[in-house]
Amino acid sequence: MKQEFIDKMKGKLLQMRADIYESLAKKNEDFKGLVNAVESGDVCDIASDAIDRTMLDSLGQQDADRLELVEKALNRIAQGKYGVCFVCGKDIPMARLESLPWTGMCVDCKSKAEKSSR
Repeated sequence: MKQEFIDKMKGKLLQMRADIYESLAKKNEDFKGLVNAVESGDVCDIASDAIDRTMLDSLGQQDADRLELVEKALNRIAQGKYGVCFVCGKDIPMARLESLPWTGMCVDCKSKAEKSSR
């Protein structure tokens, strides 16, 4: 996968993360300082700190889930594993990553996982 595409997806993911943080700050003024502290670190620092538990508790479950997916995708970028299905090891099509930049599974593996969880 081309580095230019990965950089583009990283930008999208960083913007998604910033949007979640902004939403959180609007919901609760008490967390603005925490949000600013987290945003000032780099991706590795943020990933290792794994977001303060109180922040996740104040997020809606949907935002918390989306934030976790975004952070995992950013970690895969940092590890050089972005765009590779973590189940089968095949490349995830760029069109799928454009639609779901946080995805870690190809369509086939995701379909199988959904079928087995029903």
